[in-house]
Amino acid sequence: MRTDGILPILFLFSSLFFSGCNEKQKEISSLEKEGKPDFREWSKTPTLGWNSYDAYHGAVTEKQFLQSVDSLEKKLLPYGYDMATIDFCWFNPGPDNWNPNQWTTFTVKQEKDSLGNLYPVLNMDEYGRLIPAENRFPSSKNGDGFKALGDYLHQKNMKFGIHIMWGIPRQAVNANTPIKGTEYYAADVAKKIDTCKWNNNMYGVDPTKPGAQEYYNSLFDLYANWGVDFVKVDDISAPTYHSKEIELIRNAIDQCGRPMVLSLSCGEAFVSYANHMEAHANLYRISIDFWDYWEKIVHMFDLAYAWQPHIGDGTWPDLDMIPIGNLCLSDYPGESTKKEHFSHLNDEEKKTLMTLWSFAKSPLIWGGDPITSRAEDYAWLQNKELLRINQHSTHNRQAANFVYSGMGRTDRIWLAESKDGNEKYIAFFNLGEEPMDLDFYFHWEYWDGTYQVTDVWSGEHLGQKTKKITATAIPPHGTVAYKLTKI
Repeated sequence: MRTDGILPILFLFSSLFFSGCNEKQKEISSLEKEGKPDFREWSKTPTLGWNSYDAYHGAVTEKQFLQSVDSLEKKLLPYGYDMATIDFCWFNPGPDNWNPNQWTTFTVKQEKDSLGNLYPVLNMDEYGRLIPAENRFPSSKNGDGFKALGDYLHQKNMKFGIHIMWGIPRQAVNANTPIKGTEYYAADVAKKIDTCKWNNNMYGVDPTKPGAQEYYNSLFDLYANWGVDFVKVDDISAPTYHSKEIELIRNAIDQCGRPMVLSLSCGEAFVSYANHMEAHANLYRISIDFWDYWEKIVHMFDLAYAWQPHIGDGTWPDLDMIPIGNLCLSDYPGESTKKEHFSHLNDEEKKTLMTLWSFAKSPLIWGGDPITSRAEDYAWLQNKELLRINQHSTHNRQAANFVYSGMGRTDRIWLAESKDGNEKYIAFFNLGEEPMDLDFYFHWEYWDGTYQVTDVWSGEHLGQKTKKITATAIPPHGTVAYKLTKI
């Protein structure tokens, strides 16, 4: 795969990022002066968890979610994966006669009938706030929302996440519902010209209008009552960057009295907004929806390299969910490439994916179905050494000698270190179609000394190395990763 000309541009981006660090600190200092809580403390390490989208699209039910949580508790919680998130359209009851007990997914857009009424009718309270569809989430009856699900996860020492769309429901604007605690109404704050291209449930919120902040405050007050710990806000950061609505959401979280990790989606996020994202959110997607195809992984190397200066405590560039295991249950409607299947990636490609995500300190959020995925699918997520790199390493970067992809180069090397400097980590990647040997000389990164070498994937001790380390016969699409312990 030729990428001539791409990475030299990324060099420029990276230099701009480093020069922008002062701007980032100005944004953060401004928030601190306002007396707001430091949300970065709520996500000191990259999020580990599971999200329902890759398996269930927009139609997961309470029964499926709870069964998934039970599986996660047994198989992944011991490794630190403690977040379970219900992805989009949990407020949609599905088409007429949709039966959650004979589950299949459905189209999530609303249509208009001959009288101009929207259907299906989304579940919504009297203040224009979307609430769970009761046919899918029976515990939400009597106005309880997701509180029972939040309590269920918290009893397991797990955390509860939800997905929302930015903006205000069209349904609320049509009904002109009141904004809780104010004299304003939905139509007063709606920005009808601002809509999502792939989900037509919402209008934008005009941040200049009175009542806009109060509307978002009412949303996050509701989510706090449900015990929500993590909110993924979709279609807010790309292709249009909704900076002022992001600020409304930041304010709403800070005033609600409950710590909630904020994730901005979807990508590819524009690098020019990096400082703003870091000043307002914990996670931010730097890729479009990522699926289980090798060419998508190759592109992630360029994105991870471009964003490496922004890997830091409390704010994390997000390479998207991990599509390993059983995916796209019952086929996704209208998407011919998303038929139910186990991951298309071969074992070498899965190893490469998990290694890059770990070295780049991306959140590790699994997308496979916990109920029907196999033990070998879970195994890719259970490598303790990689998890230690993802959660606790520092100075994560692509090696300077291997940043240029011109002339058809397909080699990459990523590096990281322990916080005390006694351990170094190195991952050699072969993005090409033939086996490859790669050398790394310690003096390139001032790593001079003698090290005990351990294979990250197998745990095998490989003896001592001084001056350089060589990875031989790296398979196509594969990786070799080592831990170097200084002697």
